[in-house]
Amino acid sequence: MASIKRRPDGQWRARYRDDAAKEHARHFGRKVDAQRWLDEVTASMVTGAYVDPAAGRVTFASYFAEWATRQVWESGTDRAVRLAAGSVTFGDVPLAALRRSHVERWVKAMQAAPRGEGRPPGLAPGTIRTRVNSVRGVLRGAVRDRVIPSDPSDGITLPRVRRPEAAMTLPATAQVRALLDAAPGEWRAFVALCAFAGLRLGEAAALQVGDIDFLRRTLTVARQVQRGTGGHVEIRAPKYGSERAVYLADGLVEILAAHVAAHCPGFGSGRWLFGFGKDLPPHQNTVGFWWRKARTAAGCGAVKLHDLRHFFASGLIAAGWDVVTVQRALGHGNATVTLNTYAHLWPTAEDRTRTAAAAMLADTLSASAADSARTAGQA
Repeated sequence: MASIKRRPDGQWRARYRDDAAKEHARHFGRKVDAQRWLDEVTASMVTGAYVDPAAGRVTFASYFAEWATRQVWESGTDRAVRLAAGSVTFGDVPLAALRRSHVERWVKAMQAAPRGEGRPPGLAPGTIRTRVNSVRGVLRGAVRDRVIPSDPSDGITLPRVRRPEAAMTLPATAQVRALLDAAPGEWRAFVALCAFAGLRLGEAAALQVGDIDFLRRTLTVARQVQRGTGGHVEIRAPKYGSERAVYLADGLVEILAAHVAAHCPGFGSGRWLFGFGKDLPPHQNTVGFWWRKARTAAGCGAVKLHDLRHFFASGLIAAGWDVVTVQRALGHGNATVTLNTYAHLWPTAEDRTRTAAAAMLADTLSASAADSARTAGQA
């Protein structure tokens, strides 16, 4: 319901009631302006884009505090989103007044943020993108709640992320061998699981003896270790789509069997593979400590533990495995993730063309040589 009436002071009073029967009114000097405002409001109601003018007065920080209580997050996601939302430079800005320029200034501030001594200023492009995507989730929630009509972060320019082939470090076979030799005896199996089964740090740390089927040479990824609040160990289900069976090479089975015999005292399938008699699996900081010592001893200071997972993936691809098989082996949620990460490692059309041409050339030349030899023999 809407109406326009002229007031005694000559102003035109336009008013309407929203779906909740709440009345809204504005005053204009001209009737045509009042009618235009009502037409815009009516159109937004019809298209579903209507928002209560009063709703946008809440600040970004206040809206986030309420919105976050309704979200179903894992603890890691909760920490990441709260970190991103707490880093914005527009926390005290009412959502109705939030503009694209506010978001752009925040992105610029992250690029120029001071860092530790000897490190270049600014957050990494990937970190900036992650934070912006987290905040974008909040703003899109505000749109769905009809607090604001549109997301002011749409279309903003973000720092360019390095191509996977440029950013990825693939350890050489000699480096992996050196890392296996340099790792303390109780951690050698950990390195082997990351390099020859493609396990993530949290997945390997959360393994129990019962997860290994030595007869069938398979390993079940059923849980992961994450850093909980207060720095404590938190055990939870693997990342979405990461529950999987890993098929183990005979040599890896032998390494794991020797590890269980030497470093897993007691009985029962619930023993932590790297718990060393304790009731909890190792903390990420513990793994990081011995890994840094091992890679220094091996002369591989630039290699990250996660690079061993890339080493495993590159070996599967070099052996001719297809995308879906590699996806399942790595526990990626979908094949798109696998392609986005490793597409540059698969042979291109040019590579396949050269290989096919080389095979035809070799066959032709060998046939020609055989003909020549036969002709010479007949002569």
